[in-house]
Parts: sequence; C-alpha cells; structure tokens
Amino acid sequence: PDVIIEAQFDDNDAEHGQDHLQDMLAADIKKLSLDTGEKGKAAGVTGVHRAKQDDGPKVNDPRLLPDEFLQRTAKVVYILEKKHSRAATGFIKLLADRNSELFKRCAMFSPVDHRVPRVYVPLADCPPDFVTKPETYSQMLFICRIVDWKEDSNFASGQLCKSLGQAGEIEPESEGILTEYGVDFSDFSPEVLECLPQNLPWVISPGELAKRRDLR
Repeated sequence: PDVIIEAQFDDNDAEHGQDHLQDMLAADIKKLSLDTGEKGKAAGVTGVHRAKQDDGPKVNDPRLLPDEFLQRTAKVVYILEKKHSRAATGFIKLLADRNSELFKRCAMFSPVDHRVPRVYVPLADCPPDFVTKPETYSQMLFICRIVDWKEDSNFASGQLCKSLGQAGEIEPESEGILTEYGVDFSDFSPEVLECLPQNLPWVISPGELAKRRDLR
C-alpha cells in the first residue's frame, strides 16, 4: 500500500526554506519505515530476514502487513459436481464472417441467459431454410445443449435440440426455463396415474378433513 505522509507547513518552514521541509519529510518516511519493521518483528512474523545495513526495511513487504490487508488467493483443483444442465434457451443467427470455412458448417447460438457462453451449433441441426431465410428465425426460441468447450476457443460447441416457438409466448418461455433447470415436465406414466383414486368424482372424507388444516 502507498504510504502518505502529511506535513504541517508553518512560518518556521518558510524561514528555513524548502530544503528544510524536504528534510523533514525524508526523516518522517525513514522513521515510518523503521517503525513498520520493528512492529513486524514484535508480532512474531516468521520468515523475515534481517536486511543488510545498506538495505533499509521495505514498507511494501507483504510479510509485514496485518492479515486484514492481504488478499487470499486460490485455484480450482477439482470439479466436485456439475450443477448446470448444459441446456440453454436462445436464438440462432448466421456467423458474421461469410467467407470463412466455419460459416459453411456452423451457426451461432446466443443464449438468453448471458451467464451462459455463446455456442457454435452445426448447420445440420438448424432448419433447412435457415441459411437462405435467417430473418424468419430471428425471434424463434431454440434449446441448445453444450457438449464441449475447448480451452483455446472463445465459444463453446453444442447441439441444437429443438425449436420451442415464438419468443414472448408463455408456453415456449416456460418450457425453456424448465429445460434449463432440468425439471421433468413430461406426462405422468400409467403406473403413476394408477396411484390416484379411480372412482371419480373423488372427495375428501369428513374424517380426513377433520385431521387437516383448511388452507383453501
């Protein structure tokens, strides 16, 4: 951290001139440096070697600073659990560089959630007329699933799973959110439906109502 020394200038400094003021500042800085070194030794800081006489104690030595002034650092060593479903809702568009080889093979998928990276998707997964009429699908929501993201690439690689429908409508938007969070919204199986009462219309018996708290 930078060291700021404040000095009070009065009439005595004016009499002695600017050189006297600079000498005072230099003395204050030297005194502060020595005090910092002594505090580090008194606090029992380990690994601090005594400097040579011609090398004064350094104020910016991190080993002499209190813990509250230090920024702890770490690195990721293992991914314990992948929380994200790798599925995202977004839009597809053509690549900007029409002369590149990648333009002939891939399209760009832009997720609605900006925390998810943009994804290269194969043109084979896109609608047949997407290349000739890209504006038709500018407001069409798609589901894309990320399959890879190489370290030397700014964009991930993925597969276009399905078309959800027009953006802004309730059904496509809801299905996209449920898919992103891995919620199973498919129809119940016959085995599950058999667990429900078969004699309809079904009503709660008076005895059961007496044991329940009515929150209707």
